[in-house]
Amino acid sequence: MISELKLAVPWGHIAAKAWGSLQGPPVLCLHGWLDNANSFDRLIPLLPQDFYYVAMDFGGHGLSSHYGPGVPYYLQTFVSEIRRVVAALKWNRFSILGHSFGGVVGATFSCTFPEMVDKLILLDAPLFLLESNEMENLLRYKRRTIEHVLQVEASQEPSRTFSLKQLLQ
Repeated sequence: MISELKLAVPWGHIAAKAWGSLQGPPVLCLHGWLDNANSFDRLIPLLPQDFYYVAMDFGGHGLSSHYGPGVPYYLQTFVSEIRRVVAALKWNRFSILGHSFGGVVGATFSCTFPEMVDKLILLDAPLFLLESNEMENLLRYKRRTIEHVLQVEASQEPSRTFSLKQLLQ
């Protein structure tokens, strides 16, 4: 059984597909660059069915909203998207199944938020190594940045939309 999800983000929404039972252990599936959640349509039916799989479309991919004009697509932005998606799903701990670029994003998320990731499964992903203390400091800084942005967004009142007539009044 497949269901479609639409999760609100400041620039629009993140689209996702889900398979399995909500009671199953959660697995977030991350697609490759210039791909989308449909990448997992043939794979998920072959995997154990006692898990809850959610394949998200990264921003600007598949059915997810594109970023605004002039906003770049950075690795760190995709890591932030994962944090937003799992917050919306109310997942505290989950596994990641990442294909290609999705594996790089998933590995970066796992290093940035290790307490949230149960297992990391990489499919056809490039080698991902972290060695130095400098890299640890960098990840800590990025984590604080993501958490701060999400806190600021949560504390703000929703923006109001006005019609042209209301603006002219």
